[in-house]
Amino acid sequence: MLFNSYTFLLLFLPATLAGFLLLRRTSYRATVLWLVVASLVYYAWWIPVPGDSWSPKWLALILGSCGVNYALGRGLSKLAGRPGRGRTALLTTGVAANLGALAFFKYSGLFAKTAALLGATGIPMPQLVLPLGISFFTFQQIAYLIDAARGEASEYHFTDYLLFVSFFPQLIAGPIVHHREMMPQFRRGAGSGWQRHFPVGFGIFAIGLFKKVVVADPCAQIANPLFELAASGGRPLTMVEAWTATTSYSMQIYFDFSGYSDMAIGAARLFGIRLPLNFHSPYKATSIIDFWRRWHMTLSRFLRDYLYIPLGGNRLGPTRRYGNLMVTMLLGGLWHGAGWTYVLWGGLHGLYLCLNHGWHHLQRRTGLPGLPRPLAVALTFVAVAVAWVPFRAGNFELDPTGTTTDALTASRAILESMFGFHGLTGLPDKAARVVASRDPLLVLIPLLACWLVPNTQQIFRRYRPTTDALPRGRRHWWQWRPSPLFAIATVLLLVAIGMNFDKVSEFIYFQF
Repeated sequence: MLFNSYTFLLLFLPATLAGFLLLRRTSYRATVLWLVVASLVYYAWWIPVPGDSWSPKWLALILGSCGVNYALGRGLSKLAGRPGRGRTALLTTGVAANLGALAFFKYSGLFAKTAALLGATGIPMPQLVLPLGISFFTFQQIAYLIDAARGEASEYHFTDYLLFVSFFPQLIAGPIVHHREMMPQFRRGAGSGWQRHFPVGFGIFAIGLFKKVVVADPCAQIANPLFELAASGGRPLTMVEAWTATTSYSMQIYFDFSGYSDMAIGAARLFGIRLPLNFHSPYKATSIIDFWRRWHMTLSRFLRDYLYIPLGGNRLGPTRRYGNLMVTMLLGGLWHGAGWTYVLWGGLHGLYLCLNHGWHHLQRRTGLPGLPRPLAVALTFVAVAVAWVPFRAGNFELDPTGTTTDALTASRAILESMFGFHGLTGLPDKAARVVASRDPLLVLIPLLACWLVPNTQQIFRRYRPTTDALPRGRRHWWQWRPSPLFAIATVLLLVAIGMNFDKVSEFIYFQF
């Protein structure tokens, strides 16, 4: 059930909110149970193959995962203060079981295709459907198990744990939340002061829907024909076409993920719950290090706390540090999708991070000045945009066996064109007509907005939209408050959304 669908906006969300408001004054346990049931209905609405009827196996998967991890977490909490190998064995079993399930559903096909490319024969090609949100709720529960083994997780009622994992605003595409962020909010009683939460949540949700419908989806209409031409093996793109494709997709994924993040935060706030900040103007970053502090922040936090630091972090010298960075980013890339182009994307970011840390080390030793901020922001954006090429091309499976070789070829072709290997002018085909139209000029508007316009968290800072506290600063006229001016602005947003609400499209991060 997509946030930008009529079913969600006009049926599910109002009905869930109405039931919540009726129950919140009667019984905490009944309120939690209602939200759990609603969240499971939201998840069960998913039909993975068009024309299929819903199958209860997908609901059984998430419930079974929650039940097993809840039991493991209870056992680990009891063993947390006891020395011995029992805790390690139980934790290893739990983490391996979670990663095994994720690998089975998400990577079986990739491993089989890769083996076939390397000449192996007789390996069956699995026909598996990737369960919705499995990457997110798997990492969420692994973090819970590790915290339980460290003695950092309290014992919770099973319905509380179910709500922690399945709470529908963050279930499908994050943020990846910690139990210590969510459980206290549920226990305090979600919905206290609901009248104050509702207008804030509604405003944030409206901005997110605007980003998705009015900005991200039109950018996709510019990027798609250009990427399709590169993937088809037809004529090579020109430099102008390649940069138009890359910039358009950079805007598409930015506002798609930013819009989803806002809608998740807004939907949760309607129920009096604050989610952690997951997106904070990453194209304003002055370095790749800064970019990963702003893009998919909860995934970066997970990779740092549960992979990079356990590997040794920066404590074992620069060589080991760079190795840990590369391993972390390669696995982070693989987490995004079952394709080697995603690994390439992660490897590029790992290389960027190594170069970034190396540059900082050189600055400290030699006293070299940093780059001017506008140049640093522009250079970071170009590096990120270049890395988006294999990430976007990873969506393609062009031959009957679905191998990833065509995606790699498309990535190489676009990157070659971006740097002028195939000329500057194009032929009068569909892709060239896209570039010749005024549409690419429209990409400049969201690009400038990324750099010049305050983000949603800054606009709503007075009302603490997330669990993260933004730095204090003086108040501005553009910061949201319950007033006629902002009521009119919200109405104008809804009008713009309605004028562009012609079809429903998935969020990019739903496929992960």
